[in-house]
Amino acid sequence: MVRAANAVRPRLARAAAAAKPQITRLARTAKPQVARIARATGPQVARITRPKTWQYTAGAATAGLALAAAVVTAAGPWDSSGQRTAERDRAAAWEGAGGTSHGRAAGPGSTPPAPRPAPSAASVLTGLGGSAGSAGSTGSAPDAQALAGVLDPLLTDAALGSRRAAVVVDVATGKRLYGTAAGASLTPASTTKIATGVAALSALGADHRLITRAALEPGTGGLVLVGAGDPTLTAHKNTEGWAGLRTLADRTAAALKKRDVREATLSYDATLFAGTRMHPIGVNDNLAPVSALMADEGRTDDSTSGPAARVPDPAADAAAKFAAFLGDRGIRATAAGPARATGRAKTLAAVSSPPLSDLVERMLTNSDNDIAEALARHTALATGKRADFAGGAAAIGDRLKKLGLPLAGTEFHDGSGLDRSDRLTAGLLTALLVKAGDPALPELRPVLTGLPVAGFTGTLSSRYTDGAAGVVRAKTGTLTGVNSLAGTVVDQDGRLLAFAFLASGTTDPQAAQAALDRAATALAGCGCGADRSRRPPRHGLPAAAALTYG
Repeated sequence: MVRAANAVRPRLARAAAAAKPQITRLARTAKPQVARIARATGPQVARITRPKTWQYTAGAATAGLALAAAVVTAAGPWDSSGQRTAERDRAAAWEGAGGTSHGRAAGPGSTPPAPRPAPSAASVLTGLGGSAGSAGSTGSAPDAQALAGVLDPLLTDAALGSRRAAVVVDVATGKRLYGTAAGASLTPASTTKIATGVAALSALGADHRLITRAALEPGTGGLVLVGAGDPTLTAHKNTEGWAGLRTLADRTAAALKKRDVREATLSYDATLFAGTRMHPIGVNDNLAPVSALMADEGRTDDSTSGPAARVPDPAADAAAKFAAFLGDRGIRATAAGPARATGRAKTLAAVSSPPLSDLVERMLTNSDNDIAEALARHTALATGKRADFAGGAAAIGDRLKKLGLPLAGTEFHDGSGLDRSDRLTAGLLTALLVKAGDPALPELRPVLTGLPVAGFTGTLSSRYTDGAAGVVRAKTGTLTGVNSLAGTVVDQDGRLLAFAFLASGTTDPQAAQAALDRAATALAGCGCGADRSRRPPRHGLPAAAALTYG
């Protein structure tokens, strides 16, 4: 059988040929460093530093959002450290379950290095209407009638359940190219996180950081561990660049010893967030009780993503671990339970999360529910609302309204999409993706750079192995009876397209996922531009015919 990859192969070959001279040159200069990095770090993800998050993400995304497959074919791309990012990202994806860790090393007491979008888009992309050097200019946007001819047969697949909606938009112009039930209010599942990411970034900024601190109360000498709502705070010895509870213990112990203090009562303050900690789904391995203080998302194992059993009280668990770390450093800490730090409390030590851009990327790549719920509450705090489920949901809606996005038919009840009462439209999801690609809003770019890459990272690491691996970047969504997919793809004419497919009433999640993947692959293989008659004939079958799987 002809596989779906045949539909995109001619475009990949053209991009490979255009990029080959630069790749060859970079390969020669980078080879010694590649070997050195391989010996030192093994499968660890390469680190890239930058002066400011928005400067990097804006430049990387505007130059090339979402096209990794071309450079996979061309044995690249080579990043600034000389590593082949395609091979690196695939190895990182398969090493862990449920997504990549966006790891970045930092020594004890050091400031976390600036984050790298994971993974960066290839520079050959011309989907936003520009030029990619030798790769040439983009063609025209797909013809609506031709696109309908490709997608209609795929989106009527019975595997997509009783209700489905779909929209495809040209990101460069914002023009809708395809739509069916575009305004239908459907359960979005985890594609809700796209809205959460846009709202949080617009409210707080891409470089916002969360500061967890240890404070000393004057007079009483009591020590308070103050949670900042950082869902990525870790108690692991290897922090991989996230804020470390052990690092905070190092700094706190040093500060106490300077004061000749060897014993202290330890309280913990998780009052930054309000309301119930328990999501409406109840106790669930996909989400810890929502708390402003937690270590490793309250996981009871060593996992960093995906479902896992959680502790019932993440704040108390984090405080107990912190007390143990202080004890290891010569400070005897007596547990005193929960308390609110007073305004007079003096900060002894603090640790900072990576920028918000990094948290948004990790949330989207790993479909991390704990980060999503924390970001919803931070959005509420930034907009003067109560930091609970209702306040976070209202804040997300308010921020999207201020951005001029179409909210008719939408309902937010949480930040993660685990609440089955959430309602979004395919029209809103594509509008969010277009807004994230707006050159005037570079702070929103992590919403695009954080999308899982088909066949390589996160929740798409094991999908598209026979299809458009490396070409599709999309957020998945899965609940019982619900399957969704929303993201970006570059078609054969080099146009960057945003798409959203929502399906409800599905009975076979694997079959529904496969149907959605076929539709996204069809977009990648579509040479449906209005000027297609002026282009030379393509080799291989048309996109729709090439989707037969054997």
